[in-house]
Amino acid sequence: MAHMSFTPNLQRHLDVPELDVAAASVAEALEAAFAANPRLRSYLLDDQGRLRRHVAIFVDAQQVSDRRRLTDPVGPASDIFVVQALSGG
Repeated sequence: MAHMSFTPNLQRHLDVPELDVAAASVAEALEAAFAANPRLRSYLLDDQGRLRRHVAIFVDAQQVSDRRRLTDPVGPASDIFVVQALSGG
């Protein structure tokens, strides 16, 4: 199973522990995470189901390229890392 983890700054707002997911794409991996924590969906996806601008997802250290449909492949031994960008001034 792919291993999914979340940046600590996202964990300050939601309880999102690391989890192992059976998924063939980023979309499937996210759906598994949303099943465990439904509130996570609105933090990561906009109302069109696209990845929010301030969120990045890396699969095996490569940033996902399909931010719209989230079709980037995930393998059974993939490492998925979800990052919420910080901004300020």
